Amino acid sequence: MKPVIAFIKGDPLADRAVPATGMSARLTVFVAAAMAFLAVFVLALSLTAGRLASSWADDLAQTATLRLPADLEQTNAALRAAVTVLQTTTGVASARVLEADEQRALLAPWFGPDIPVESLPVPQLIEILPDETGYDAAGLRARLQAEVPGAVLDDHGAWREPLQAAAQRLRLVGWSVLALIGTVMAAMITLAAHASLAANAQIIRVLRLVGARDGYIARAFVRRFTLRAGLGAIIGTALALLVLQGMPEADVVGGTGADFGFVGLDWIWPLAIPVLSAIVAFAATRAAAARRLKEQT
Repeated sequence: MKPVIAFIKGDPLADRAVPATGMSARLTVFVAAAMAFLAVFVLALSLTAGRLASSWADDLAQTATLRLPADLEQTNAALRAAVTVLQTTTGVASARVLEADEQRALLAPWFGPDIPVESLPVPQLIEILPDETGYDAAGLRARLQAEVPGAVLDDHGAWREPLQAAAQRLRLVGWSVLALIGTVMAAMITLAAHASLAANAQIIRVLRLVGARDGYIARAFVRRFTLRAGLGAIIGTALALLVLQGMPEADVVGGTGADFGFVGLDWIWPLAIPVLSAIVAFAATRAAAARRLKEQT
């Protein structure tokens, strides 16, 4: 902790070698603020999308649907047989036959609210809720094929697996974009440090004449640019969080409860952005200062 405090306090004499204002100072603060602002929104988008996809996948994993043939003459017999099979299947907590109003609500987005479900050959649906242990889907399909010909068991796997894959890819894309943001920030700070070192070549030569070592001079530049980057990142992060807090709270894609932003422990990530920005600036400036001072020897 003491080295960190000493680094922040710095050496007033060495700090004179680094201008407190100027183009390089403004550029460092602006770049850090802009990159932090973008990083917060990339994190928010990635975490929200991943959370939404995971929520959908979890919801699909908790239910299954049995679809019976639409033949009206065989529906009642098939329905009784299907319910009997489900009630005697280990791992099935409950099996509920969907009413006509519920099926009408499912079809309403495509055919409107007034669709005459009773007069159309619409397959009868049964909602299946598994218990904690779950059921053997392959075994249940085999029983249904034997006892209820034409019945189709849909465990939503065709929907759930792509959602889970999408959630993983969104997180990967988010981290890749954050790595790109960090790389751009490091490059811009390196250019600013090179410019500042070149502009202060006369002061550096004087410091060397009075016995200052390159490490002493480099520390002054590293400290200034690290603090500037940290300050800029704090400003950018604060602005981004204010914008996020000002966004209206609304369910994404109706009724999921996945609001755009950070939830729970997710808040650790935006709060870590200024620290990570300072670390990037420290590493970039240290490498740039060492290389530039060696060239000016």
